[in-house]
Amino acid sequence: MNRFAHATITVVIVIAGFLVPTAAAIQGPVRTTSGLMKGIPGTTQGITVYKGIPYAAPPVGNFRWRPPQPPIPWQGVRVMDHFGASCIQTIVTERKPWTYEFMAHNEVSEDSLFLNVWTPAKSAGERRPVFFWIHGGGNNEGSSTVPVYDGEGLAKKGLVVVVINYRLGVLGWMSHPELTQESPAHASGNYGLQDQIAALRWVHENIAAFGGDPKRVTIAGQSAGAGAVHNLTASPLAKGLFQRAIAESGSGVGGRGQRPLAEQEQDGLRFAQAKGAHSLADLRAMSWQALVAPIAGAAPNPATGATELWRFGVVVDGYTLPTPVTEVFAAGKQNDVPTLTGCNADEGGAVPHPDVKPEDFQKQARQRYGDLAEAFLKLYPATSGDVAGLARNASARDQARVSMYLWALNRAKTAKTKAYTYFWNHPLPGPDVDQYGAFHTSEVPYVLNSLSKCDRPFREVDRKIADMMSSYWANFATTGNPNGKGLTPWPDVGTNAAVTMQLGDETGVIPVATSEARLKFFEEFLMKTPGPGR
Repeated sequence: MNRFAHATITVVIVIAGFLVPTAAAIQGPVRTTSGLMKGIPGTTQGITVYKGIPYAAPPVGNFRWRPPQPPIPWQGVRVMDHFGASCIQTIVTERKPWTYEFMAHNEVSEDSLFLNVWTPAKSAGERRPVFFWIHGGGNNEGSSTVPVYDGEGLAKKGLVVVVINYRLGVLGWMSHPELTQESPAHASGNYGLQDQIAALRWVHENIAAFGGDPKRVTIAGQSAGAGAVHNLTASPLAKGLFQRAIAESGSGVGGRGQRPLAEQEQDGLRFAQAKGAHSLADLRAMSWQALVAPIAGAAPNPATGATELWRFGVVVDGYTLPTPVTEVFAAGKQNDVPTLTGCNADEGGAVPHPDVKPEDFQKQARQRYGDLAEAFLKLYPATSGDVAGLARNASARDQARVSMYLWALNRAKTAKTKAYTYFWNHPLPGPDVDQYGAFHTSEVPYVLNSLSKCDRPFREVDRKIADMMSSYWANFATTGNPNGKGLTPWPDVGTNAAVTMQLGDETGVIPVATSEARLKFFEEFLMKTPGPGR
Protein backbone atom coordinates (compact mmCIF):
# COMPACT_ATOMS: atom_id res chain seq x y z
CA MET A 1 0.00 0.00 0.00
CA ASN A 2 1.24 3.50 -0.76
CA ARG A 3 2.22 4.93 2.61
CA PHE A 4 0.29 8.12 1.81
CA ALA A 5 -2.94 6.41 0.77
CA HIS A 6 -5.87 7.32 3.00
CA ALA A 7 -7.94 4.65 4.60
CA THR A 8 -11.70 4.97 4.72
CA ILE A 9 -12.49 7.99 6.92
CA THR A 10 -15.58 7.12 8.90
CA VAL A 11 -16.52 7.26 12.56
CA VAL A 12 -17.28 3.76 13.80
CA ILE A 13 -19.29 3.59 16.98
CA VAL A 14 -18.78 0.68 19.34
CA ILE A 15 -19.55 -0.58 22.74
CA ALA A 16 -16.49 -2.44 23.96
CA GLY A 17 -16.94 -6.08 24.76
CA PHE A 18 -16.35 -5.71 28.47
CA LEU A 19 -18.55 -6.98 31.22
CA VAL A 20 -21.11 -4.32 32.07
CA PRO A 21 -21.14 -3.86 35.85
CA THR A 22 -24.31 -5.11 37.49
CA ALA A 23 -26.03 -3.77 40.56
CA ALA A 24 -23.85 -5.93 42.78
CA ALA A 25 -20.66 -4.25 44.01
CA ILE A 26 -18.06 -4.67 46.74
CA GLN A 27 -20.09 -4.25 49.91
CA GLY A 28 -17.94 -4.85 52.95
CA PRO A 29 -14.78 -3.16 54.15
CA VAL A 30 -11.66 -3.56 52.01
CA ARG A 31 -8.43 -4.49 53.79
CA THR A 32 -5.29 -2.60 52.71
CA THR A 33 -1.80 -2.50 54.15
CA SER A 34 -2.80 0.59 56.14
CA GLY A 35 -6.16 -0.55 57.44
CA LEU A 36 -9.78 -1.25 56.60
CA MET A 37 -11.78 1.11 54.40
CA LYS A 38 -15.26 1.29 52.95
CA GLY A 39 -16.23 2.97 49.70
CA ILE A 40 -19.40 4.69 48.56
CA PRO A 41 -21.69 3.93 45.61
CA GLY A 42 -20.91 5.69 42.35
CA THR A 43 -23.58 7.35 40.26
CA THR A 44 -23.71 4.16 38.15
CA GLN A 45 -25.03 0.95 39.64
CA GLY A 46 -22.25 -1.52 40.35
CA ILE A 47 -19.46 1.07 40.68
CA THR A 48 -17.85 1.65 44.07
CA VAL A 49 -15.74 4.75 44.72
CA TYR A 50 -12.99 5.20 47.32
CA LYS A 51 -11.94 8.84 47.64
CA GLY A 52 -8.92 10.30 49.41
CA ILE A 53 -6.93 7.15 50.11
CA PRO A 54 -3.53 8.07 51.64
CA TYR A 55 -0.80 6.18 49.77
CA ALA A 56 2.07 7.80 51.72
CA ALA A 57 2.64 9.69 54.95
CA PRO A 58 2.14 13.47 54.90
CA PRO A 59 5.38 14.97 53.47
CA VAL A 60 5.53 17.71 56.09
CA GLY A 61 8.07 18.96 58.62
CA ASN A 62 11.25 16.91 58.37
CA PHE A 63 9.65 14.81 55.61
CA ARG A 64 9.46 17.85 53.31
CA TRP A 65 11.78 17.24 50.33
CA ARG A 66 12.30 13.60 51.21
CA PRO A 67 11.18 10.45 49.39
CA PRO A 68 7.58 9.49 50.29
CA GLN A 69 7.24 7.43 53.46
CA PRO A 70 4.74 4.58 54.06
CA PRO A 71 1.21 5.70 54.93
CA ILE A 72 0.24 5.92 58.59
CA PRO A 73 -1.90 2.91 59.64
CA TRP A 74 -5.29 3.40 61.29
CA GLN A 75 -7.65 1.39 63.45
CA GLY A 76 -11.25 0.62 62.63
CA VAL A 77 -12.97 1.21 59.29
CA ARG A 78 -12.49 4.49 57.40
CA VAL A 79 -15.26 5.58 55.09
CA MET A 80 -13.63 7.02 51.97
CA ASP A 81 -16.40 9.42 50.99
CA HIS A 82 -14.54 12.65 50.17
CA PHE A 83 -11.48 13.70 48.19
CA GLY A 84 -8.25 14.51 49.95
CA ALA A 85 -6.61 17.91 49.62
CA SER A 86 -4.83 18.86 46.41
CA CYS A 87 -1.10 19.49 46.42
CA ILE A 88 0.12 23.06 46.94
CA GLN A 89 -0.71 25.25 43.93
CA THR A 90 -2.61 28.37 42.98
CA ILE A 91 -6.29 27.49 42.56
CA VAL A 92 -8.05 29.31 39.72
CA THR A 93 -11.53 28.78 38.30
CA GLU A 94 -10.36 28.61 34.70
CA ARG A 95 -7.51 29.50 32.38
CA LYS A 96 -8.87 29.47 28.85
CA PRO A 97 -9.10 27.23 26.96
CA TRP A 98 -9.19 25.18 30.17
CA THR A 99 -12.55 25.84 31.79
CA TYR A 100 -13.89 24.82 35.21
CA GLU A 101 -13.98 21.09 34.51
CA PHE A 102 -10.23 20.99 33.74
CA MET A 103 -9.13 22.71 36.98
CA ALA A 104 -8.65 21.74 40.64
CA HIS A 105 -11.10 23.43 43.03
CA ASN A 106 -10.70 21.99 46.52
CA GLU A 107 -8.43 22.96 49.39
CA VAL A 108 -4.65 22.66 49.08
CA SER A 109 -2.27 21.23 51.66
CA GLU A 110 1.17 19.70 52.03
CA ASP A 111 -0.71 16.69 53.40
CA SER A 112 -1.90 15.73 49.92
CA LEU A 113 -0.52 12.33 48.89
CA PHE A 114 -3.90 10.79 48.17
CA LEU A 115 -5.40 8.68 45.41
CA ASN A 116 -8.92 7.72 44.39
CA VAL A 117 -10.21 4.35 43.17
CA TRP A 118 -13.27 3.54 41.07
CA THR A 119 -13.99 -0.18 40.76
CA PRO A 120 -16.71 -2.17 38.96
CA ALA A 121 -15.68 -5.38 40.72
CA LYS A 122 -18.15 -7.36 42.78
CA SER A 123 -15.41 -9.15 44.71
CA ALA A 124 -11.69 -9.02 45.34
CA GLY A 125 -11.09 -12.08 43.18
CA GLU A 126 -12.01 -10.59 39.80
CA ARG A 127 -8.56 -9.34 38.78
CA ARG A 128 -9.68 -6.60 36.40
CA PRO A 129 -7.17 -4.48 34.46
CA VAL A 130 -6.02 -1.33 36.27
CA PHE A 131 -5.86 2.16 34.72
CA PHE A 132 -3.49 4.48 36.63
CA TRP A 133 -3.99 8.15 35.66
CA ILE A 134 -1.34 10.87 36.20
CA HIS A 135 -2.65 14.42 35.80
CA GLY A 136 -1.03 17.18 33.74
CA GLY A 137 -0.39 20.80 34.69
CA GLY A 138 3.29 21.43 34.01
CA ASN A 139 4.30 19.84 37.35
CA ASN A 140 2.98 23.05 38.97
CA GLU A 141 -0.76 22.44 39.15
CA GLY A 142 -3.39 19.74 38.76
CA SER A 143 -5.10 17.25 41.04
CA SER A 144 -6.86 13.90 41.27
CA THR A 145 -10.01 15.91 42.04
CA VAL A 146 -10.22 17.64 38.61
CA PRO A 147 -13.76 16.91 37.35
CA VAL A 148 -12.77 15.46 33.95
CA TYR A 149 -10.48 12.94 35.68
CA ASP A 150 -13.48 11.23 37.25
CA GLY A 151 -12.88 7.49 36.82
CA GLU A 152 -16.44 6.22 36.64
CA GLY A 153 -16.69 6.38 32.84
CA LEU A 154 -13.77 3.99 32.36
CA ALA A 155 -14.85 1.84 35.30
CA LYS A 156 -18.08 1.27 33.35
CA LYS A 157 -15.86 -0.22 30.62
CA GLY A 158 -14.57 -2.82 33.08
CA LEU A 159 -11.41 -1.17 34.43
CA VAL A 160 -10.34 -0.44 37.99
CA VAL A 161 -9.36 3.24 37.76
CA VAL A 162 -6.80 4.93 40.02
CA VAL A 163 -6.19 8.71 39.91
CA ILE A 164 -3.37 10.21 41.99
CA ASN A 165 -1.95 13.40 43.46
CA TYR A 166 1.80 14.05 43.49
CA ARG A 167 3.88 16.91 44.87
CA LEU A 168 4.12 19.99 42.67
CA GLY A 169 6.27 23.07 42.13
CA VAL A 170 9.08 23.83 44.55
CA LEU A 171 7.78 21.22 47.02
CA GLY A 172 7.83 18.49 44.39
CA TRP A 173 10.92 19.18 42.35
CA MET A 174 13.49 21.37 44.13
CA SER A 175 17.12 20.24 44.19
CA HIS A 176 19.64 21.65 46.66
CA PRO A 177 23.21 20.64 47.61
CA GLU A 178 22.17 19.98 51.24
CA LEU A 179 19.33 17.76 50.07
CA THR A 180 21.75 15.81 47.90
CA GLN A 181 24.21 15.50 50.79
CA GLU A 182 21.64 14.16 53.26
CA SER A 183 20.21 11.63 50.78
CA PRO A 184 21.49 8.04 51.05
CA ALA A 185 21.24 7.96 47.24
CA HIS A 186 23.13 11.28 46.91
CA ALA A 187 20.25 12.69 44.91
CA SER A 188 17.71 15.47 45.26
CA GLY A 189 14.65 16.63 43.37
CA ASN A 190 12.17 14.38 41.59
CA TYR A 191 9.99 14.06 44.71
CA GLY A 192 6.89 14.26 42.54
CA LEU A 193 8.21 11.38 40.42
CA GLN A 194 9.00 9.39 43.56
CA ASP A 195 5.41 10.02 44.71
CA GLN A 196 4.16 8.51 41.46
CA ILE A 197 6.32 5.43 42.05
CA ALA A 198 5.08 5.17 45.65
CA ALA A 199 1.49 5.28 44.39
CA LEU A 200 2.30 2.50 41.91
CA ARG A 201 3.78 0.45 44.74
CA TRP A 202 0.58 1.02 46.73
CA VAL A 203 -1.39 -0.27 43.74
CA HIS A 204 0.90 -3.28 43.43
CA GLU A 205 0.35 -4.16 47.09
CA ASN A 206 -3.34 -3.29 47.49
CA ILE A 207 -5.32 -3.15 44.25
CA ALA A 208 -6.26 -6.85 44.33
CA ALA A 209 -8.48 -6.05 47.33
CA PHE A 210 -10.49 -3.77 45.00
CA GLY A 211 -10.83 -6.45 42.31
CA GLY A 212 -7.85 -5.19 40.29
CA ASP A 213 -5.00 -7.14 38.76
CA PRO A 214 -1.58 -5.89 39.95
CA LYS A 215 -0.02 -7.65 36.94
CA ARG A 216 -2.11 -5.66 34.43
CA VAL A 217 -1.49 -2.00 35.27
CA THR A 218 -1.55 0.71 32.60
CA ILE A 219 0.11 4.01 33.47
CA ALA A 220 -1.47 6.90 31.56
CA GLY A 221 -1.20 10.66 31.56
CA GLN A 222 -1.55 13.80 29.47
CA SER A 223 0.94 16.66 29.00
CA ALA A 224 3.10 16.67 32.16
CA GLY A 225 1.38 13.38 32.94
CA ALA A 226 2.64 12.05 29.60
CA GLY A 227 6.13 13.20 30.57
CA ALA A 228 5.68 11.28 33.82
CA VAL A 229 4.80 8.17 31.81
CA HIS A 230 8.09 8.46 29.91
CA ASN A 231 10.01 9.09 33.14
CA LEU A 232 8.46 6.03 34.79
CA THR A 233 9.25 3.96 31.72
CA ALA A 234 12.90 5.02 32.13
CA SER A 235 13.15 4.72 35.92
CA PRO A 236 14.62 1.52 37.38
CA LEU A 237 12.62 2.19 40.56
CA ALA A 238 9.37 1.56 38.64
CA LYS A 239 10.46 -1.77 37.17
CA GLY A 240 7.69 -4.37 37.26
CA LEU A 241 5.05 -1.97 38.57
CA PHE A 242 3.19 -1.51 35.24
CA GLN A 243 2.66 -3.43 32.00
CA ARG A 244 1.40 -0.80 29.51
CA ALA A 245 1.81 2.94 28.96
CA ILE A 246 -0.28 5.76 27.43
CA ALA A 247 1.25 9.21 26.82
CA GLU A 248 -1.20 11.82 25.50
CA SER A 249 0.40 14.96 23.98
CA GLY A 250 3.83 14.02 25.14
CA SER A 251 6.03 12.14 22.62
CA GLY A 252 8.42 13.62 20.11
CA VAL A 253 12.03 14.40 19.26
CA GLY A 254 13.67 17.74 19.87
CA GLY A 255 13.12 20.17 22.70
CA ARG A 256 14.85 20.41 26.03
CA GLY A 257 15.21 17.30 28.14
CA GLN A 258 15.85 16.68 31.79
CA ARG A 259 18.37 18.91 33.55
CA PRO A 260 21.53 17.65 35.25
CA LEU A 261 21.46 17.61 39.05
CA ALA A 262 24.30 20.12 39.51
CA GLU A 263 22.49 22.72 37.39
CA GLN A 264 19.24 22.42 39.33
CA GLU A 265 21.09 22.47 42.66
CA GLN A 266 22.25 25.97 41.79
CA ASP A 267 18.64 27.01 41.28
CA GLY A 268 17.95 25.60 44.75
CA LEU A 269 20.67 27.80 46.20
CA ARG A 270 19.27 30.87 44.41
CA PHE A 271 15.80 30.02 45.70
CA ALA A 272 17.01 29.71 49.29
CA GLN A 273 18.88 33.00 49.05
CA ALA A 274 15.83 34.79 47.65
CA LYS A 275 13.79 33.44 50.58
CA GLY A 276 16.34 34.56 53.13
CA ALA A 277 17.09 30.97 54.15
CA HIS A 278 20.65 30.19 55.23
CA SER A 279 20.20 26.43 55.43
CA LEU A 280 17.95 23.54 54.53
CA ALA A 281 16.67 23.62 58.11
CA ASP A 282 15.54 27.22 57.54
CA LEU A 283 13.64 26.17 54.42
CA ARG A 284 11.95 23.29 56.23
CA ALA A 285 10.95 25.62 59.06
CA MET A 286 9.10 27.97 56.70
CA SER A 287 5.38 27.68 56.10
CA TRP A 288 4.40 26.51 52.66
CA GLN A 289 2.73 29.88 52.13
CA ALA A 290 6.08 31.61 52.63
CA LEU A 291 7.81 29.18 50.30
CA VAL A 292 5.46 29.77 47.37
CA ALA A 293 4.93 33.50 47.92
CA PRO A 294 6.14 35.66 45.00
CA ILE A 295 9.60 37.18 45.29
CA ALA A 296 9.77 40.97 45.09
CA GLY A 297 11.16 42.06 41.75
CA ALA A 298 10.75 38.66 40.08
CA ALA A 299 8.50 38.54 37.02
CA PRO A 300 5.79 35.87 37.33
CA ASN A 301 5.19 33.36 34.57
CA PRO A 302 1.64 34.18 33.34
CA ALA A 303 0.87 30.51 32.79
CA THR A 304 1.84 29.23 36.25
CA GLY A 305 2.34 32.26 38.50
CA ALA A 306 5.85 30.98 39.32
CA THR A 307 8.82 33.33 39.27
CA GLU A 308 11.56 33.01 36.70
CA LEU A 309 14.54 33.24 39.07
CA TRP A 310 14.71 29.42 39.01
CA ARG A 311 13.16 26.52 37.17
CA PHE A 312 12.52 23.30 39.06
CA GLY A 313 11.44 20.18 37.21
CA VAL A 314 12.43 16.65 36.36
CA VAL A 315 16.16 16.21 36.94
CA VAL A 316 18.72 13.54 36.10
CA ASP A 317 19.48 12.75 39.73
CA GLY A 318 21.43 9.53 39.20
CA TYR A 319 18.88 7.58 41.24
CA THR A 320 15.25 7.95 40.20
CA LEU A 321 16.50 8.85 36.72
CA PRO A 322 20.08 7.55 36.35
CA THR A 323 20.48 9.11 32.88
CA PRO A 324 18.25 11.14 30.53
CA VAL A 325 15.20 9.27 29.28
CA THR A 326 16.44 9.10 25.68
CA GLU A 327 19.73 7.59 26.81
CA VAL A 328 17.87 4.95 28.82
CA PHE A 329 15.88 4.02 25.71
CA ALA A 330 18.95 4.08 23.44
CA ALA A 331 20.67 1.63 25.78
CA GLY A 332 17.61 -0.62 25.87
CA LYS A 333 17.31 -0.30 29.65
CA GLN A 334 13.72 1.02 29.72
CA ASN A 335 10.74 -0.77 31.23
CA ASP A 336 9.72 -2.18 27.84
CA VAL A 337 5.90 -2.15 27.66
CA PRO A 338 3.36 -1.61 24.84
CA THR A 339 2.86 2.13 24.40
CA LEU A 340 0.07 4.28 22.97
CA THR A 341 0.78 7.96 22.29
CA GLY A 342 -0.60 10.87 20.27
CA CYS A 343 -1.08 14.58 19.73
CA ASN A 344 -3.93 17.03 19.06
CA ALA A 345 -4.72 19.08 15.96
CA ASP A 346 -4.78 22.49 17.66
CA GLU A 347 -1.72 22.46 19.88
CA GLY A 348 1.88 23.28 19.15
CA GLY A 349 1.21 26.30 16.94
CA ALA A 350 -1.95 25.38 15.04
CA VAL A 351 -5.23 27.21 15.71
CA PRO A 352 -8.67 26.84 14.11
CA HIS A 353 -8.65 30.24 12.33
CA PRO A 354 -5.09 31.55 12.01
CA ASP A 355 -4.61 35.21 11.11
CA VAL A 356 -1.08 35.35 9.73
CA LYS A 357 0.58 37.97 7.56
CA PRO A 358 2.76 36.44 4.80
CA GLU A 359 5.77 38.54 5.79
CA ASP A 360 5.49 37.45 9.42
CA PHE A 361 5.18 33.79 8.43
CA GLN A 362 8.27 34.05 6.23
CA LYS A 363 10.26 35.84 8.94
CA GLN A 364 9.35 33.20 11.51
CA ALA A 365 10.29 30.44 9.06
CA ARG A 366 13.76 31.91 8.55
CA GLN A 367 14.28 32.26 12.30
CA ARG A 368 13.14 28.71 13.02
CA TYR A 369 14.55 26.75 10.10
CA GLY A 370 17.75 28.66 9.30
CA ASP A 371 19.44 27.31 6.17
CA LEU A 372 16.42 25.06 5.55
CA ALA A 373 14.00 28.01 5.47
CA GLU A 374 13.84 28.35 1.68
CA ALA A 375 13.07 24.65 1.31
CA PHE A 376 10.37 25.02 3.96
CA LEU A 377 8.75 28.01 2.21
CA LYS A 378 8.60 26.11 -1.08
CA LEU A 379 6.70 23.33 0.66
CA TYR A 380 4.48 25.73 2.65
CA PRO A 381 4.16 28.88 0.47
CA ALA A 382 2.61 32.03 1.97
CA THR A 383 1.55 34.32 -0.88
CA SER A 384 -1.44 35.83 0.95
CA GLY A 385 -2.92 36.00 4.42
CA ASP A 386 -5.31 33.11 3.87
CA VAL A 387 -2.62 30.94 2.33
CA ALA A 388 -0.18 31.82 5.12
CA GLY A 389 -2.74 30.74 7.70
CA LEU A 390 -3.28 27.41 5.99
CA ALA A 391 0.49 26.95 5.70
CA ARG A 392 0.98 27.68 9.39
CA ASN A 393 -1.55 25.05 10.44
CA ALA A 394 -0.41 22.44 7.94
CA SER A 395 3.26 22.84 8.89
CA ALA A 396 2.58 22.78 12.65
CA ARG A 397 0.49 19.61 12.37
CA ASP A 398 2.92 17.93 9.99
CA GLN A 399 5.84 18.69 12.29
CA ALA A 400 4.01 17.38 15.37
CA ARG A 401 3.05 14.12 13.67
CA VAL A 402 6.49 13.58 12.12
CA SER A 403 8.18 14.30 15.45
CA MET A 404 5.94 11.72 17.13
CA TYR A 405 6.62 9.23 14.32
CA LEU A 406 10.38 9.68 14.66
CA TRP A 407 10.07 9.20 18.43
CA ALA A 408 8.29 5.90 17.77
CA LEU A 409 10.98 4.81 15.28
CA ASN A 410 13.72 5.63 17.81
CA ARG A 411 11.83 3.68 20.46
CA ALA A 412 11.57 0.67 18.14
CA LYS A 413 15.37 0.39 17.91
CA THR A 414 15.50 -1.20 21.36
CA ALA A 415 11.88 -2.02 22.27
CA LYS A 416 10.43 -5.46 21.70
CA THR A 417 6.87 -4.28 22.36
CA LYS A 418 4.52 -2.46 20.00
CA ALA A 419 3.66 1.24 19.82
CA TYR A 420 0.47 2.88 18.53
CA THR A 421 0.17 6.57 17.63
CA TYR A 422 -2.84 8.85 17.04
CA PHE A 423 -3.85 12.33 15.92
CA TRP A 424 -6.93 13.81 17.66
CA ASN A 425 -8.97 16.30 15.61
CA HIS A 426 -12.39 16.74 17.25
CA PRO A 427 -13.04 20.30 18.53
CA LEU A 428 -14.43 20.40 22.06
CA PRO A 429 -17.84 22.12 21.77
CA GLY A 430 -18.49 25.31 23.66
CA PRO A 431 -18.60 29.08 23.25
CA ASP A 432 -14.87 29.22 22.38
CA VAL A 433 -14.81 26.31 19.93
CA ASP A 434 -13.93 28.53 16.95
CA GLN A 435 -10.99 29.96 18.88
CA TYR A 436 -9.51 26.82 20.42
CA GLY A 437 -10.73 23.80 18.41
CA ALA A 438 -9.06 20.48 19.32
CA PHE A 439 -6.83 22.13 21.90
CA HIS A 440 -4.25 20.68 24.29
CA THR A 441 -6.14 18.41 26.77
CA SER A 442 -9.42 18.46 24.79
CA GLU A 443 -9.28 14.69 24.21
CA VAL A 444 -9.25 13.86 27.93
CA PRO A 445 -13.03 13.83 28.64
CA TYR A 446 -13.49 11.58 25.60
CA VAL A 447 -10.80 9.01 26.43
CA LEU A 448 -11.85 8.95 30.11
CA ASN A 449 -15.53 8.83 29.10
CA SER A 450 -16.27 11.74 31.45
CA LEU A 451 -18.37 14.07 29.30
CA SER A 452 -20.96 14.16 32.10
CA LYS A 453 -18.48 16.17 34.19
CA CYS A 454 -18.28 18.95 31.58
CA ASP A 455 -20.69 21.87 31.27
CA ARG A 456 -20.61 21.98 27.46
CA PRO A 457 -23.25 21.57 24.71
CA PHE A 458 -22.44 17.98 23.79
CA ARG A 459 -24.40 16.30 21.04
CA GLU A 460 -24.97 12.65 20.23
CA VAL A 461 -21.86 12.63 18.03
CA ASP A 462 -19.74 13.62 21.05
CA ARG A 463 -21.14 10.77 23.11
CA LYS A 464 -20.46 8.33 20.27
CA ILE A 465 -16.88 9.56 19.91
CA ALA A 466 -16.37 9.26 23.67
CA ASP A 467 -17.66 5.69 23.56
CA MET A 468 -15.27 4.91 20.71
CA MET A 469 -12.24 6.58 22.32
CA SER A 470 -12.76 5.07 25.75
CA SER A 471 -13.24 1.65 24.13
CA TYR A 472 -9.87 1.94 22.39
CA TRP A 473 -8.26 2.97 25.71
CA ALA A 474 -10.01 0.20 27.65
CA ASN A 475 -8.95 -2.40 25.07
CA PHE A 476 -5.34 -1.23 25.33
CA ALA A 477 -5.42 -1.34 29.14
CA THR A 478 -6.80 -4.86 28.96
CA THR A 479 -4.60 -6.44 26.29
CA GLY A 480 -1.89 -3.97 25.24
CA ASN A 481 -3.65 -3.52 21.89
CA PRO A 482 -6.37 -0.87 21.26
CA ASN A 483 -8.15 -2.92 18.61
CA GLY A 484 -11.41 -4.70 19.29
CA LYS A 485 -14.69 -5.82 17.83
CA GLY A 486 -16.55 -3.08 15.94
CA LEU A 487 -13.65 -0.60 16.00
CA THR A 488 -11.84 0.79 12.96
CA PRO A 489 -8.53 -1.15 12.74
CA TRP A 490 -5.60 0.71 14.30
CA PRO A 491 -2.18 -0.41 13.03
CA ASP A 492 0.90 -0.38 15.21
CA VAL A 493 3.86 1.72 14.13
CA GLY A 494 5.67 -1.24 12.61
CA THR A 495 2.73 -2.38 10.48
CA ASN A 496 2.66 0.57 8.06
CA ALA A 497 5.33 3.12 7.26
CA ALA A 498 4.79 6.81 8.11
CA VAL A 499 1.12 6.64 9.09
CA THR A 500 -0.85 7.36 12.22
CA MET A 501 -4.42 6.81 13.40
CA GLN A 502 -6.68 9.85 13.11
CA LEU A 503 -9.32 9.91 15.84
CA GLY A 504 -12.31 12.21 16.35
CA ASP A 505 -14.37 13.76 13.57
CA GLU A 506 -12.89 11.31 11.10
CA THR A 507 -11.43 8.00 12.15
CA GLY A 508 -8.95 6.05 10.08
CA VAL A 509 -5.33 5.75 9.04
CA ILE A 510 -3.66 8.90 7.64
CA PRO A 511 -0.07 9.76 6.64
CA VAL A 512 2.05 11.51 9.26
CA ALA A 513 2.76 14.32 6.77
CA THR A 514 0.62 15.74 3.98
CA SER A 515 3.17 14.84 1.29
CA GLU A 516 6.29 12.75 0.87
CA ALA A 517 8.39 15.89 0.39
CA ARG A 518 7.09 17.43 3.63
CA LEU A 519 7.84 14.21 5.51
CA LYS A 520 11.41 14.21 4.23
CA PHE A 521 11.84 17.90 5.13
CA PHE A 522 10.84 17.41 8.76
CA GLU A 523 12.85 14.21 9.02
CA GLU A 524 15.92 16.21 7.95
CA PHE A 525 15.13 19.19 10.17
CA LEU A 526 14.26 17.23 13.30
CA MET A 527 17.12 14.77 12.99
CA LYS A 528 19.63 17.51 12.12
CA THR A 529 19.41 18.87 15.66
CA PRO A 530 17.07 16.36 17.31
CA GLY A 531 17.73 17.35 20.90
CA PRO A 532 17.00 14.90 23.70
CA GLY A 533 13.30 14.33 22.96
CA ARG A 534 11.33 12.20 25.39
